Amino acid sequence: MMDDRKTAVYSSKRNSAFFLRWTLYAQVSVSGISELNVRTAMSRFLAVTNTIRRADFWSWAYSDLVGNTECGKLAEFIVSLVMNCSDGVSEAWGAFDVLSPEGTKIEVKTSAYLQSWAQTTVSDIRFGVRKTLVWDYAVKEYTKQVMRQADVYVFCVENFKEQELLNQLDLSQWEFYPMATKTLNETIAKQKTVGLITLIAQGAKKCTFNE
Repeated sequence: MMDDRKTAVYSSKRNSAFFLRWTLYAQVSVSGISELNVRTAMSRFLAVTNTIRRADFWSWAYSDLVGNTECGKLAEFIVSLVMNCSDGVSEAWGAFDVLSPEGTKIEVKTSAYLQSWAQTTVSDIRFGVRKTLVWDYAVKEYTKQVMRQADVYVFCVENFKEQELLNQLDLSQWEFYPMATKTLNETIAKQKTVGLITLIAQGAKKCTFNE
């Protein structure tokens, strides 16, 4: 999915900070619509000693990339890298997760065998695919039609099964299964969740980061 140069950049400390910047943002109300503004890692807390930086909060809050919330956001960032649209920031309440430069709306779903809590066995790989409503900022209410909002789903699997060697930043431990929303609607129209085996049976093909 990506060339070796971009893979090297991703593994660097600089790009770890880039992920945090992409994940966390400030919102400013403009005509009732949220505008996302990038905040740098080096900006500092006010009214206290100026040695406390935004990066200190990021490290405190988001170091556990195995947790469901953080792992999901990391997968969104990885897909954004693949689609060459990671320069902006993550929108928390968007109708979909990633918008490609070509205008393709992408929903990113994540599942993993290993969790941040104690396990007696690895987890099953399942994804949420329920239909949703969208908040319409213009009229300040939800839309009436329940549907899957994206054009494409990318199902991301953190495929490692050895806890002591797990590294969420090792992109060789990830698999990606893209599928058109049209196909999901035709094959599992009413389902709210779907397993990896079912996706593969419906034609989802495994990709790696470098393919």
